[in-house]
Amino acid sequence: MASKPPAACCATGFKHEGTPIGEVKNIDGVNTYITYPKDNKPFEKAIVFLADIFGIFPNSQLLADEFAKSGYLTIIPDLFQGDQISVADIESGKADLGAWLPKHQPINVDPVVESSIKYVSETLGMKKVGAVGYCFGAKTNKIDVGFIAHPSFITHEELGAIRGPLSIAAAETDSIFTTQLRHESEDTLIKVGQPWQINLFSGVAHGFAVRGDLNVQSQKWAKEQAFVQAVTWFNLYL
Repeated sequence: MASKPPAACCATGFKHEGTPIGEVKNIDGVNTYITYPKDNKPFEKAIVFLADIFGIFPNSQLLADEFAKSGYLTIIPDLFQGDQISVADIESGKADLGAWLPKHQPINVDPVVESSIKYVSETLGMKKVGAVGYCFGAKTNKIDVGFIAHPSFITHEELGAIRGPLSIAAAETDSIFTTQLRHESEDTLIKVGQPWQINLFSGVAHGFAVRGDLNVQSQKWAKEQAFVQAVTWFNLYL
């Protein structure tokens, strides 16, 4: 394994403040958050945002808005078809990740991802498509460029099959994307021969790039720098 399956750390974090500026549309039966580049400037590149177990919720929407402000049409498909883990259930202790995960395996999630990529490529006519994945994420080989923050569910075989540039933001404290697995991933990516990057952020844990505590300076900085890492990567390769 290049990273382990999601665990309790995937269900922890902080809700970020702000008002999303995009809209939710039903696309081929899937609720999808769409946010457009600012100032109505011409655009031809899209990012498919593959969210964590909380699905379409403010933290992810606000991040998607930032990608849009950087010039990329960005969509967040509902990978879980209305069955995302709710913040309220986490806070009340009702969430059962062990019972939830079997219902959201690749056979359930991958068709949503493929449909979303087809939508931005064919229906919207985007010339290039990138993808970002946070924690849970998903898999596809139909994108041009990828960025992952604190990944889970990735095998060495899948990592070794990538067909384009890949950037990873990793946390110092992570029981899923461990130090050993990170180094093994480096070996795999070297053999692949595609452009790659792994940035390691100290003082943060799994989930920092989307659910970090923004009242803690070190976490806020790491979250913001992980976003800069993603945008810089897309600006170079997408």
